[in-house]
Amino acid sequence: MGEVRMRKSPFLSSLWATAGLQLALAAGQVSPTAAQEAVTDPLGVIKIEKGAPIQIGAYWVLSGPDAALGIDSRRGVELAFKDRGGEIDGHELVLNAQDSLCTPEGGQTAATKLAANPATIIVLGSACSSEVVAAAPILWKAGIANIGTSASAPKLTAPDRGPGYQGFVRMIADDNAQGAADAEYIYNVLKKKSVVTIHDGSPYAEALQGAMVKRFTELGGTVLSQEATTPTEVDMRPLLTNIAALKPDLVYMPIFVAAASQIIRQVKDVPGMENATLLGSNGLMSADMIQAAGSSVVGFQFTYQDISPEALGDGYTKFLENYKSEYGEAPISGFHSNAYDAARAALDAIDKVAVTDGEGTTYIGRKALRDAVFASKFDGLSGRISCDQHGNCAEFKPAVYEYTSDDVSTYETGKNPRKVFP
Repeated sequence: MGEVRMRKSPFLSSLWATAGLQLALAAGQVSPTAAQEAVTDPLGVIKIEKGAPIQIGAYWVLSGPDAALGIDSRRGVELAFKDRGGEIDGHELVLNAQDSLCTPEGGQTAATKLAANPATIIVLGSACSSEVVAAAPILWKAGIANIGTSASAPKLTAPDRGPGYQGFVRMIADDNAQGAADAEYIYNVLKKKSVVTIHDGSPYAEALQGAMVKRFTELGGTVLSQEATTPTEVDMRPLLTNIAALKPDLVYMPIFVAAASQIIRQVKDVPGMENATLLGSNGLMSADMIQAAGSSVVGFQFTYQDISPEALGDGYTKFLENYKSEYGEAPISGFHSNAYDAARAALDAIDKVAVTDGEGTTYIGRKALRDAVFASKFDGLSGRISCDQHGNCAEFKPAVYEYTSDDVSTYETGKNPRKVFP
C-alpha cells in the first residue's frame, strides 16, 4: 500500500493527536513514526510489520470424545477467513488454534500459550464453558479480547461476572434461554410432568439444568431429583438405579458424549428404566455420539439451537455448499455458524480500528479492538448479532433433533440426526 488508511470510526476518536495529523494521514504524507505515535491505547498497541501475518488465536476441544465440537468450529473460522480473502491490509490471516480439551486445565494451558505470544491480536473460542472460565481472565490480563463460539454458561456474561471477564463476548445465546426453551418442550410438547436431571459438574451442564428446572417448576412440573455424575464415569447403573426408584416421566441430561453414551447404552439394563425417556442437549450433536452409543443412539433426542437452512436462510445454504467442498463432508457438529460469526466479528473489528502507514506497517489498539467487538451488530450466519454491554450477542432459536441410524457414515445434520421440533 502506498498510503495510510484512515477510517471514520468512533473507536478511533482517541487515535489522532491533532487535526493537522488527520490531514496528513488523508494525504498520505505522514511518516511511519508519526503514524505509530498517533495510535494510543490504554491496553497497548500491537504493531504488525509489513508482510507479517495477522495472528488470531483460538482454543477448542480438538481431541477426545468431544473433538467434533471444536473441529467443526475451527472449520467455520477457516471458511470465514477464506470468504474475507485471507488477508486484511496485505497481512495474511493466520489461525493459531490450541487444543483445550473441554477442561479447565486445558483452557488455562491454551490461554497461557496464546497470551504469551505478543503477536496474538484476538482469540476465538471456546467450545466448552469450563475452558473459558479458566482462560478468559488470563487472556484479558494480557489485554486480549476473547470471542466465544459455543461456551454458553450464563455467568460468563453476567453483570457481576468480575473484571477478569470484561474482555469476553460470545456469539451464542446463554443457557438461560435454552434451559427455558427445553423446559417448555418437555412440559408442553412431550407432556412430561416430572423429571430427574443429570449434570456432570461443568459450568455448562449445571447452569443449563438449573435454568431448565427453574422454568419447568414455573410451568407446574415436578423435579424429583438433580443428580450428578462425572464426565469420565463408565458404570452408570448405580445412578440409573437410584433414578428408577423415583419413577420420573423424563430424564434430562445436558452432558457430553462420553458420559451420555454410557447412560444410553446401560439404561435399558436397569430394572424400571426399560422404557425411560431420555433427553440430552447441545453437547451431543456429533458423529462421535453415534460411534460411542452404538445402536442405542437410535431414537435418542436432544435439544439444540435451530441450524436448519429454513431457520438460517440462504447464506447458510451457500455456507454448507462451501463446507462440503472444502472438507469433503457435511458439518460434523453444529457450532460452525457461531464460529463463523465470531470470526466475522473479529475481522470487522480489526478492520475498523487498524491503522496502516505508508510502508505497510499496521497498528491496532487492544482496548479499541475489544470495544469494536462489543459494538458488533450484523446479520450473521447464525442469526442476528447484536452485542450488549456484557457481551451477549446472539438470540436462541430452539430445536430438537433425533438420531435415526447407528451408521456413523450417515451422520448429517437434518438427516441423522433429523430435526423433530419445531
